[in-house]
Amino acid sequence: MPIEYDGLRFERPGHASVRIGGDDRVIYVDPWSEVIENEPGDADVVLLTHDDFDHYDPEGVSAVAGPDVTVAAFDGIDVEGLPENVVELPHEGETVVAGIDVVTVPAYNDPDGDHVDDAGEPFHAEGEGVGLLLTIDGTTVFLPSDTDFLPHHGSIAADVFVPPIGGHYTMDRHEAAEFARSVDPGLVLPTHYDTFEPIETDVGAFVDELESDGIRVEQF
Repeated sequence: MPIEYDGLRFERPGHASVRIGGDDRVIYVDPWSEVIENEPGDADVVLLTHDDFDHYDPEGVSAVAGPDVTVAAFDGIDVEGLPENVVELPHEGETVVAGIDVVTVPAYNDPDGDHVDDAGEPFHAEGEGVGLLLTIDGTTVFLPSDTDFLPHHGSIAADVFVPPIGGHYTMDRHEAAEFARSVDPGLVLPTHYDTFEPIETDVGAFVDELESDGIRVEQF
């Protein structure tokens, strides 16, 4: 069931794949073929945040791509597998993609934090991915991607916040709730949870925690 906010329609095909429908365009972020049903072929814009298999998937891009699609990818991704001309997104900066203002924000795990592998290395090192602050039809949407809640995130405000909450590879639901309070959005849409055993979480508790603070949260 799509979730509506200020004229935008948000859908989560699964995992971290997000579909946003606006007045005159359809946007996908990180479409993964494992969760995309059939080949919708309705995307006007596809945005790619980093090269993990569940975020950068050429088959997923092909499944959603419309005939005149614009694909924009973090410039640290090797996009050789994509047939389309790709707009490069910087590690940090502003880009206009098919009329959408896109601000890229560094996304990574704190090397001194909990989200590190057995060798003590962060699952997502600094410089390997980005979050996206989008302005679509006048509404701001922030998708931080696979990251912890980091000091530079403190200046971000958005109407809609789409955080990962599963933990292990990203922030967990508690950190995501703290992040949401900082962003102060009109709507929170949790993602990146319950797909694999390490990222199983209590999404209901996340919803309850933020709604008790007067923040609207929807599972989508």
